[in-house]
Amino acid sequence: MSTTSVIVTIVVAVVVLIVLAAVIRAMARSRREHRRVDAAGIRERAAEQELEVGQREARAEEIAARSRAAQAEADAKAAHAEQLAQQAQVHHSDAAESRADLDKEWERADKIDPDRKPGQAKEDPERPRTS
Repeated sequence: MSTTSVIVTIVVAVVVLIVLAAVIRAMARSRREHRRVDAAGIRERAAEQELEVGQREARAEEIAARSRAAQAEADAKAAHAEQLAQQAQVHHSDAAESRADLDKEWERADKIDPDRKPGQAKEDPERPRTS
């Protein structure tokens, strides 16, 4: 092989390498540009969804606030119901004590009544007498 053909081969190889490098660079640039376009599209769709998602978040927070208010109201009602139950228990206890005292008074009246016979049924003052 002559010197000229070696030089031509080397020059052709260098040119091929330069062209190949340029093609690779162009492909890489094209790929980067394609990715930029894809990213811009994704960002655009995300921006479009931003308002809707914000509205959903606001709605969820509103419902959560209403839930907390309802729970607070339910807790207050439960506390009030508990107070009423305690008051009712006190009144039942007082009424039972009053009933026991009243029964003792009836028994005492029956014991000291000279007209009262042993074993005779107790008279109910609320019931009208039938004579």
